[in-house]
Amino acid sequence: MSKKILLWLLATVFLTTPALAEAQQPAKIPRIGYVDGVPLSVNAARIEAFRRGLRELSYVEGKNIVVELRSADGKPDRLRALVAELVGLKVDIIVSAGAAVTRPAKEATATIPIVMTNEPDPVGDGIVASLARPGGNITGLSNFAPELTGKRLEILREIVPKLSRVAVLGTSTAPGYAQPLREIELAAKALKLQLQYLDVLDSKDIETAFRAANKGRAQAVLTLGSGVLVSQRAQITALAVKHRLPAIYHSSQFVEPGGLMFYGVNLLDLDRRAATYVDKILKGAKPADLPVEQPMKFEFIVNLKAAKQIGLTIPPNVLVRANKVIR
Repeated sequence: MSKKILLWLLATVFLTTPALAEAQQPAKIPRIGYVDGVPLSVNAARIEAFRRGLRELSYVEGKNIVVELRSADGKPDRLRALVAELVGLKVDIIVSAGAAVTRPAKEATATIPIVMTNEPDPVGDGIVASLARPGGNITGLSNFAPELTGKRLEILREIVPKLSRVAVLGTSTAPGYAQPLREIELAAKALKLQLQYLDVLDSKDIETAFRAANKGRAQAVLTLGSGVLVSQRAQITALAVKHRLPAIYHSSQFVEPGGLMFYGVNLLDLDRRAATYVDKILKGAKPADLPVEQPMKFEFIVNLKAAKQIGLTIPPNVLVRANKVIR
């Protein structure tokens, strides 16, 4: 009897030991790869907004989530290697900080979920099947609002009453370039404005573009979404002042270094909301079933210091509409 009991006890120990060992294993901490095309210092506020969104959802870095930050430092040819590195690390989710990142991420993996933070035209660029039903492994947020370029031209017309010619700075190779181009052409036609397109493919093209704008007798400047322009925003705003050109920018990041005006999507809100997609996917939701959200918050910022530098008076009816005024 005692021998049978002993054998039974030994068998019980052997059977329960693996289960106990498994139960004692620490829970796997999810790893999120966040990839940016421009230097992390340029988008520090946006990265913090994403992290704030995670904290609001009870995630604590190093405790129940890990964020792996990667930056191409303004060199698009590095993006594929950075994404491949994260795929090799077997991260749970890749967060794309911009359109330049999303395409390499899509090409690198069809299984790891990808969350876009601000894609200009995800359907038109073939990133997702539709906004309502993205399909595949990609979802997130779009920064596309068709009326934005038209509104920017209208604001320029209000502050420069005799405006007839606008220089448009953009990067023709940037993802999503075609859609805002179509919108601005329609808006310019309605406002009877002539557009002078200046292609900035590299930082060395910026001074050349402003000289061309000056030669073409442009009376104002408008920028389109471009990582090249954002990374060189200090130089661009300084040249706009030098040539005494009123400028309205596609990103609020231009205003702090001395840019005149910004009207558009609140990018920090998009980055904060991207955390909700990360949370849903970690809890089992499939990217294919999570609709792509469009922007809900917009901003109008005016820099009166910049206006003074070029001898421009902002009309009171324009100033009163600003969410923020830099004095």
